[in-house]
Amino acid sequence: MGHWPKHFKDSVSVIIPKPGKPTYSTPKSFRPIVLLNTVEKLIEKMISNCLQFEMIKYDLVHPNQVGGVRQCSTEDAGLFLTHLVHTGWAKGKKTSVLAFDIAQFFPSLNHAMLLAILHKQGFSFIVARFFASYLVDQFTSYLWGLFRSGPCQADVGVGQGSALSPVLLALYIVSAMKLYHMQAVALRM
Repeated sequence: MGHWPKHFKDSVSVIIPKPGKPTYSTPKSFRPIVLLNTVEKLIEKMISNCLQFEMIKYDLVHPNQVGGVRQCSTEDAGLFLTHLVHTGWAKGKKTSVLAFDIAQFFPSLNHAMLLAILHKQGFSFIVARFFASYLVDQFTSYLWGLFRSGPCQADVGVGQGSALSPVLLALYIVSAMKLYHMQAVALRM
């Protein structure tokens, strides 16, 4: 139908401390996690599974991209990395790893760019219209200990805690991954 019902657009974001921080005197030491109702979670999980199936079926995920998508999970990356390290050790080689953690990635996702990416990747108009509806007019109340705020507009990024967020982020960065790969291949020639 291309529509996300209004009653699913109100959420509660619980502010939790990030583990192992030396001090909790700055906002960076905390993470908001969006709590969803059970029906909403099930629907988002179903949509996430369908979206992941399509992404894998039509080769929309870069082979070096990990996280957020089945068959490309961080667990799969860990197994592959362990295999590479052990293979290198068996050949007397040393191994180094470089990983990136993009700070504030969930809340900084640009909705217009995501919709353009969905269109460019060949998703149907109905899918794009659904996400256009899903991403707007969102409200959340913040819960921190016993304090609960009134509803605040949350029309930026995607909620950390939603089943759709990791999949949408994987789609969001695939073009950059493919461009980086093409440039790396061109430099080797």
